[in-house]
Amino acid sequence: MTVVEPRLTLERRLLKERPIVIACDEVGRGALAGPVAVGAAVMTPAGARRRIPQGLRDSKLVPEPKRADVARRAAAWVEVSAVGWASSVEIDEIGIMRALGLATIRALADLRAHGVVPEDAIVILDGNYDYITPAGATDLLVRPVIKADRDCASAAAASVIAKVARDSVMTGLHDELPAYQWASNKGYASPEHREAIRAHGISRHHRASWSIYEPPMLF
Repeated sequence: MTVVEPRLTLERRLLKERPIVIACDEVGRGALAGPVAVGAAVMTPAGARRRIPQGLRDSKLVPEPKRADVARRAAAWVEVSAVGWASSVEIDEIGIMRALGLATIRALADLRAHGVVPEDAIVILDGNYDYITPAGATDLLVRPVIKADRDCASAAAASVIAKVARDSVMTGLHDELPAYQWASNKGYASPEHREAIRAHGISRHHRASWSIYEPPMLF
């Protein structure tokens, strides 16, 4: 399989329209347990002239042993970064798409606390749907971009930063409830996670509104 290296082509074009670009990407959307996280990475004209960190990719394409190092270098490369969260309880209450928007708004609020003005930016959102605006964001210029985490270096940075942060949270939750083996599966529907749910039921960290239990087999 050919691995596509992310570039700064889109960011450089958008930086001719606005002074900053904020790239956002989510992690944990399809998990059965744990929070969803959205990474946000700020790119400036000066940053767009710097060399892309070696090994930076969409987090799914970075080998797990290398992710923490890549995330550290990605965070040092972008102007500023943040991770926003929405809990499993919030996902149950408002649904996954609204929760993604809420997590993104929280990430942008963290950027604002570091002096970034999101209203001055073009916000690149990985995917084909703007889930930020329906969650209550106003005055933002949002550009959904399919495969942004693969093709855009700033979105790849947001992706790997969020992935490492969420994996750390899930490893911590594993220490609380080791039966579900979240240190390895990070809350996703692995065979051992499914087996633990069958044996122990769901925990307070599971997304209870989801169809987690498998239907019984009919003979």
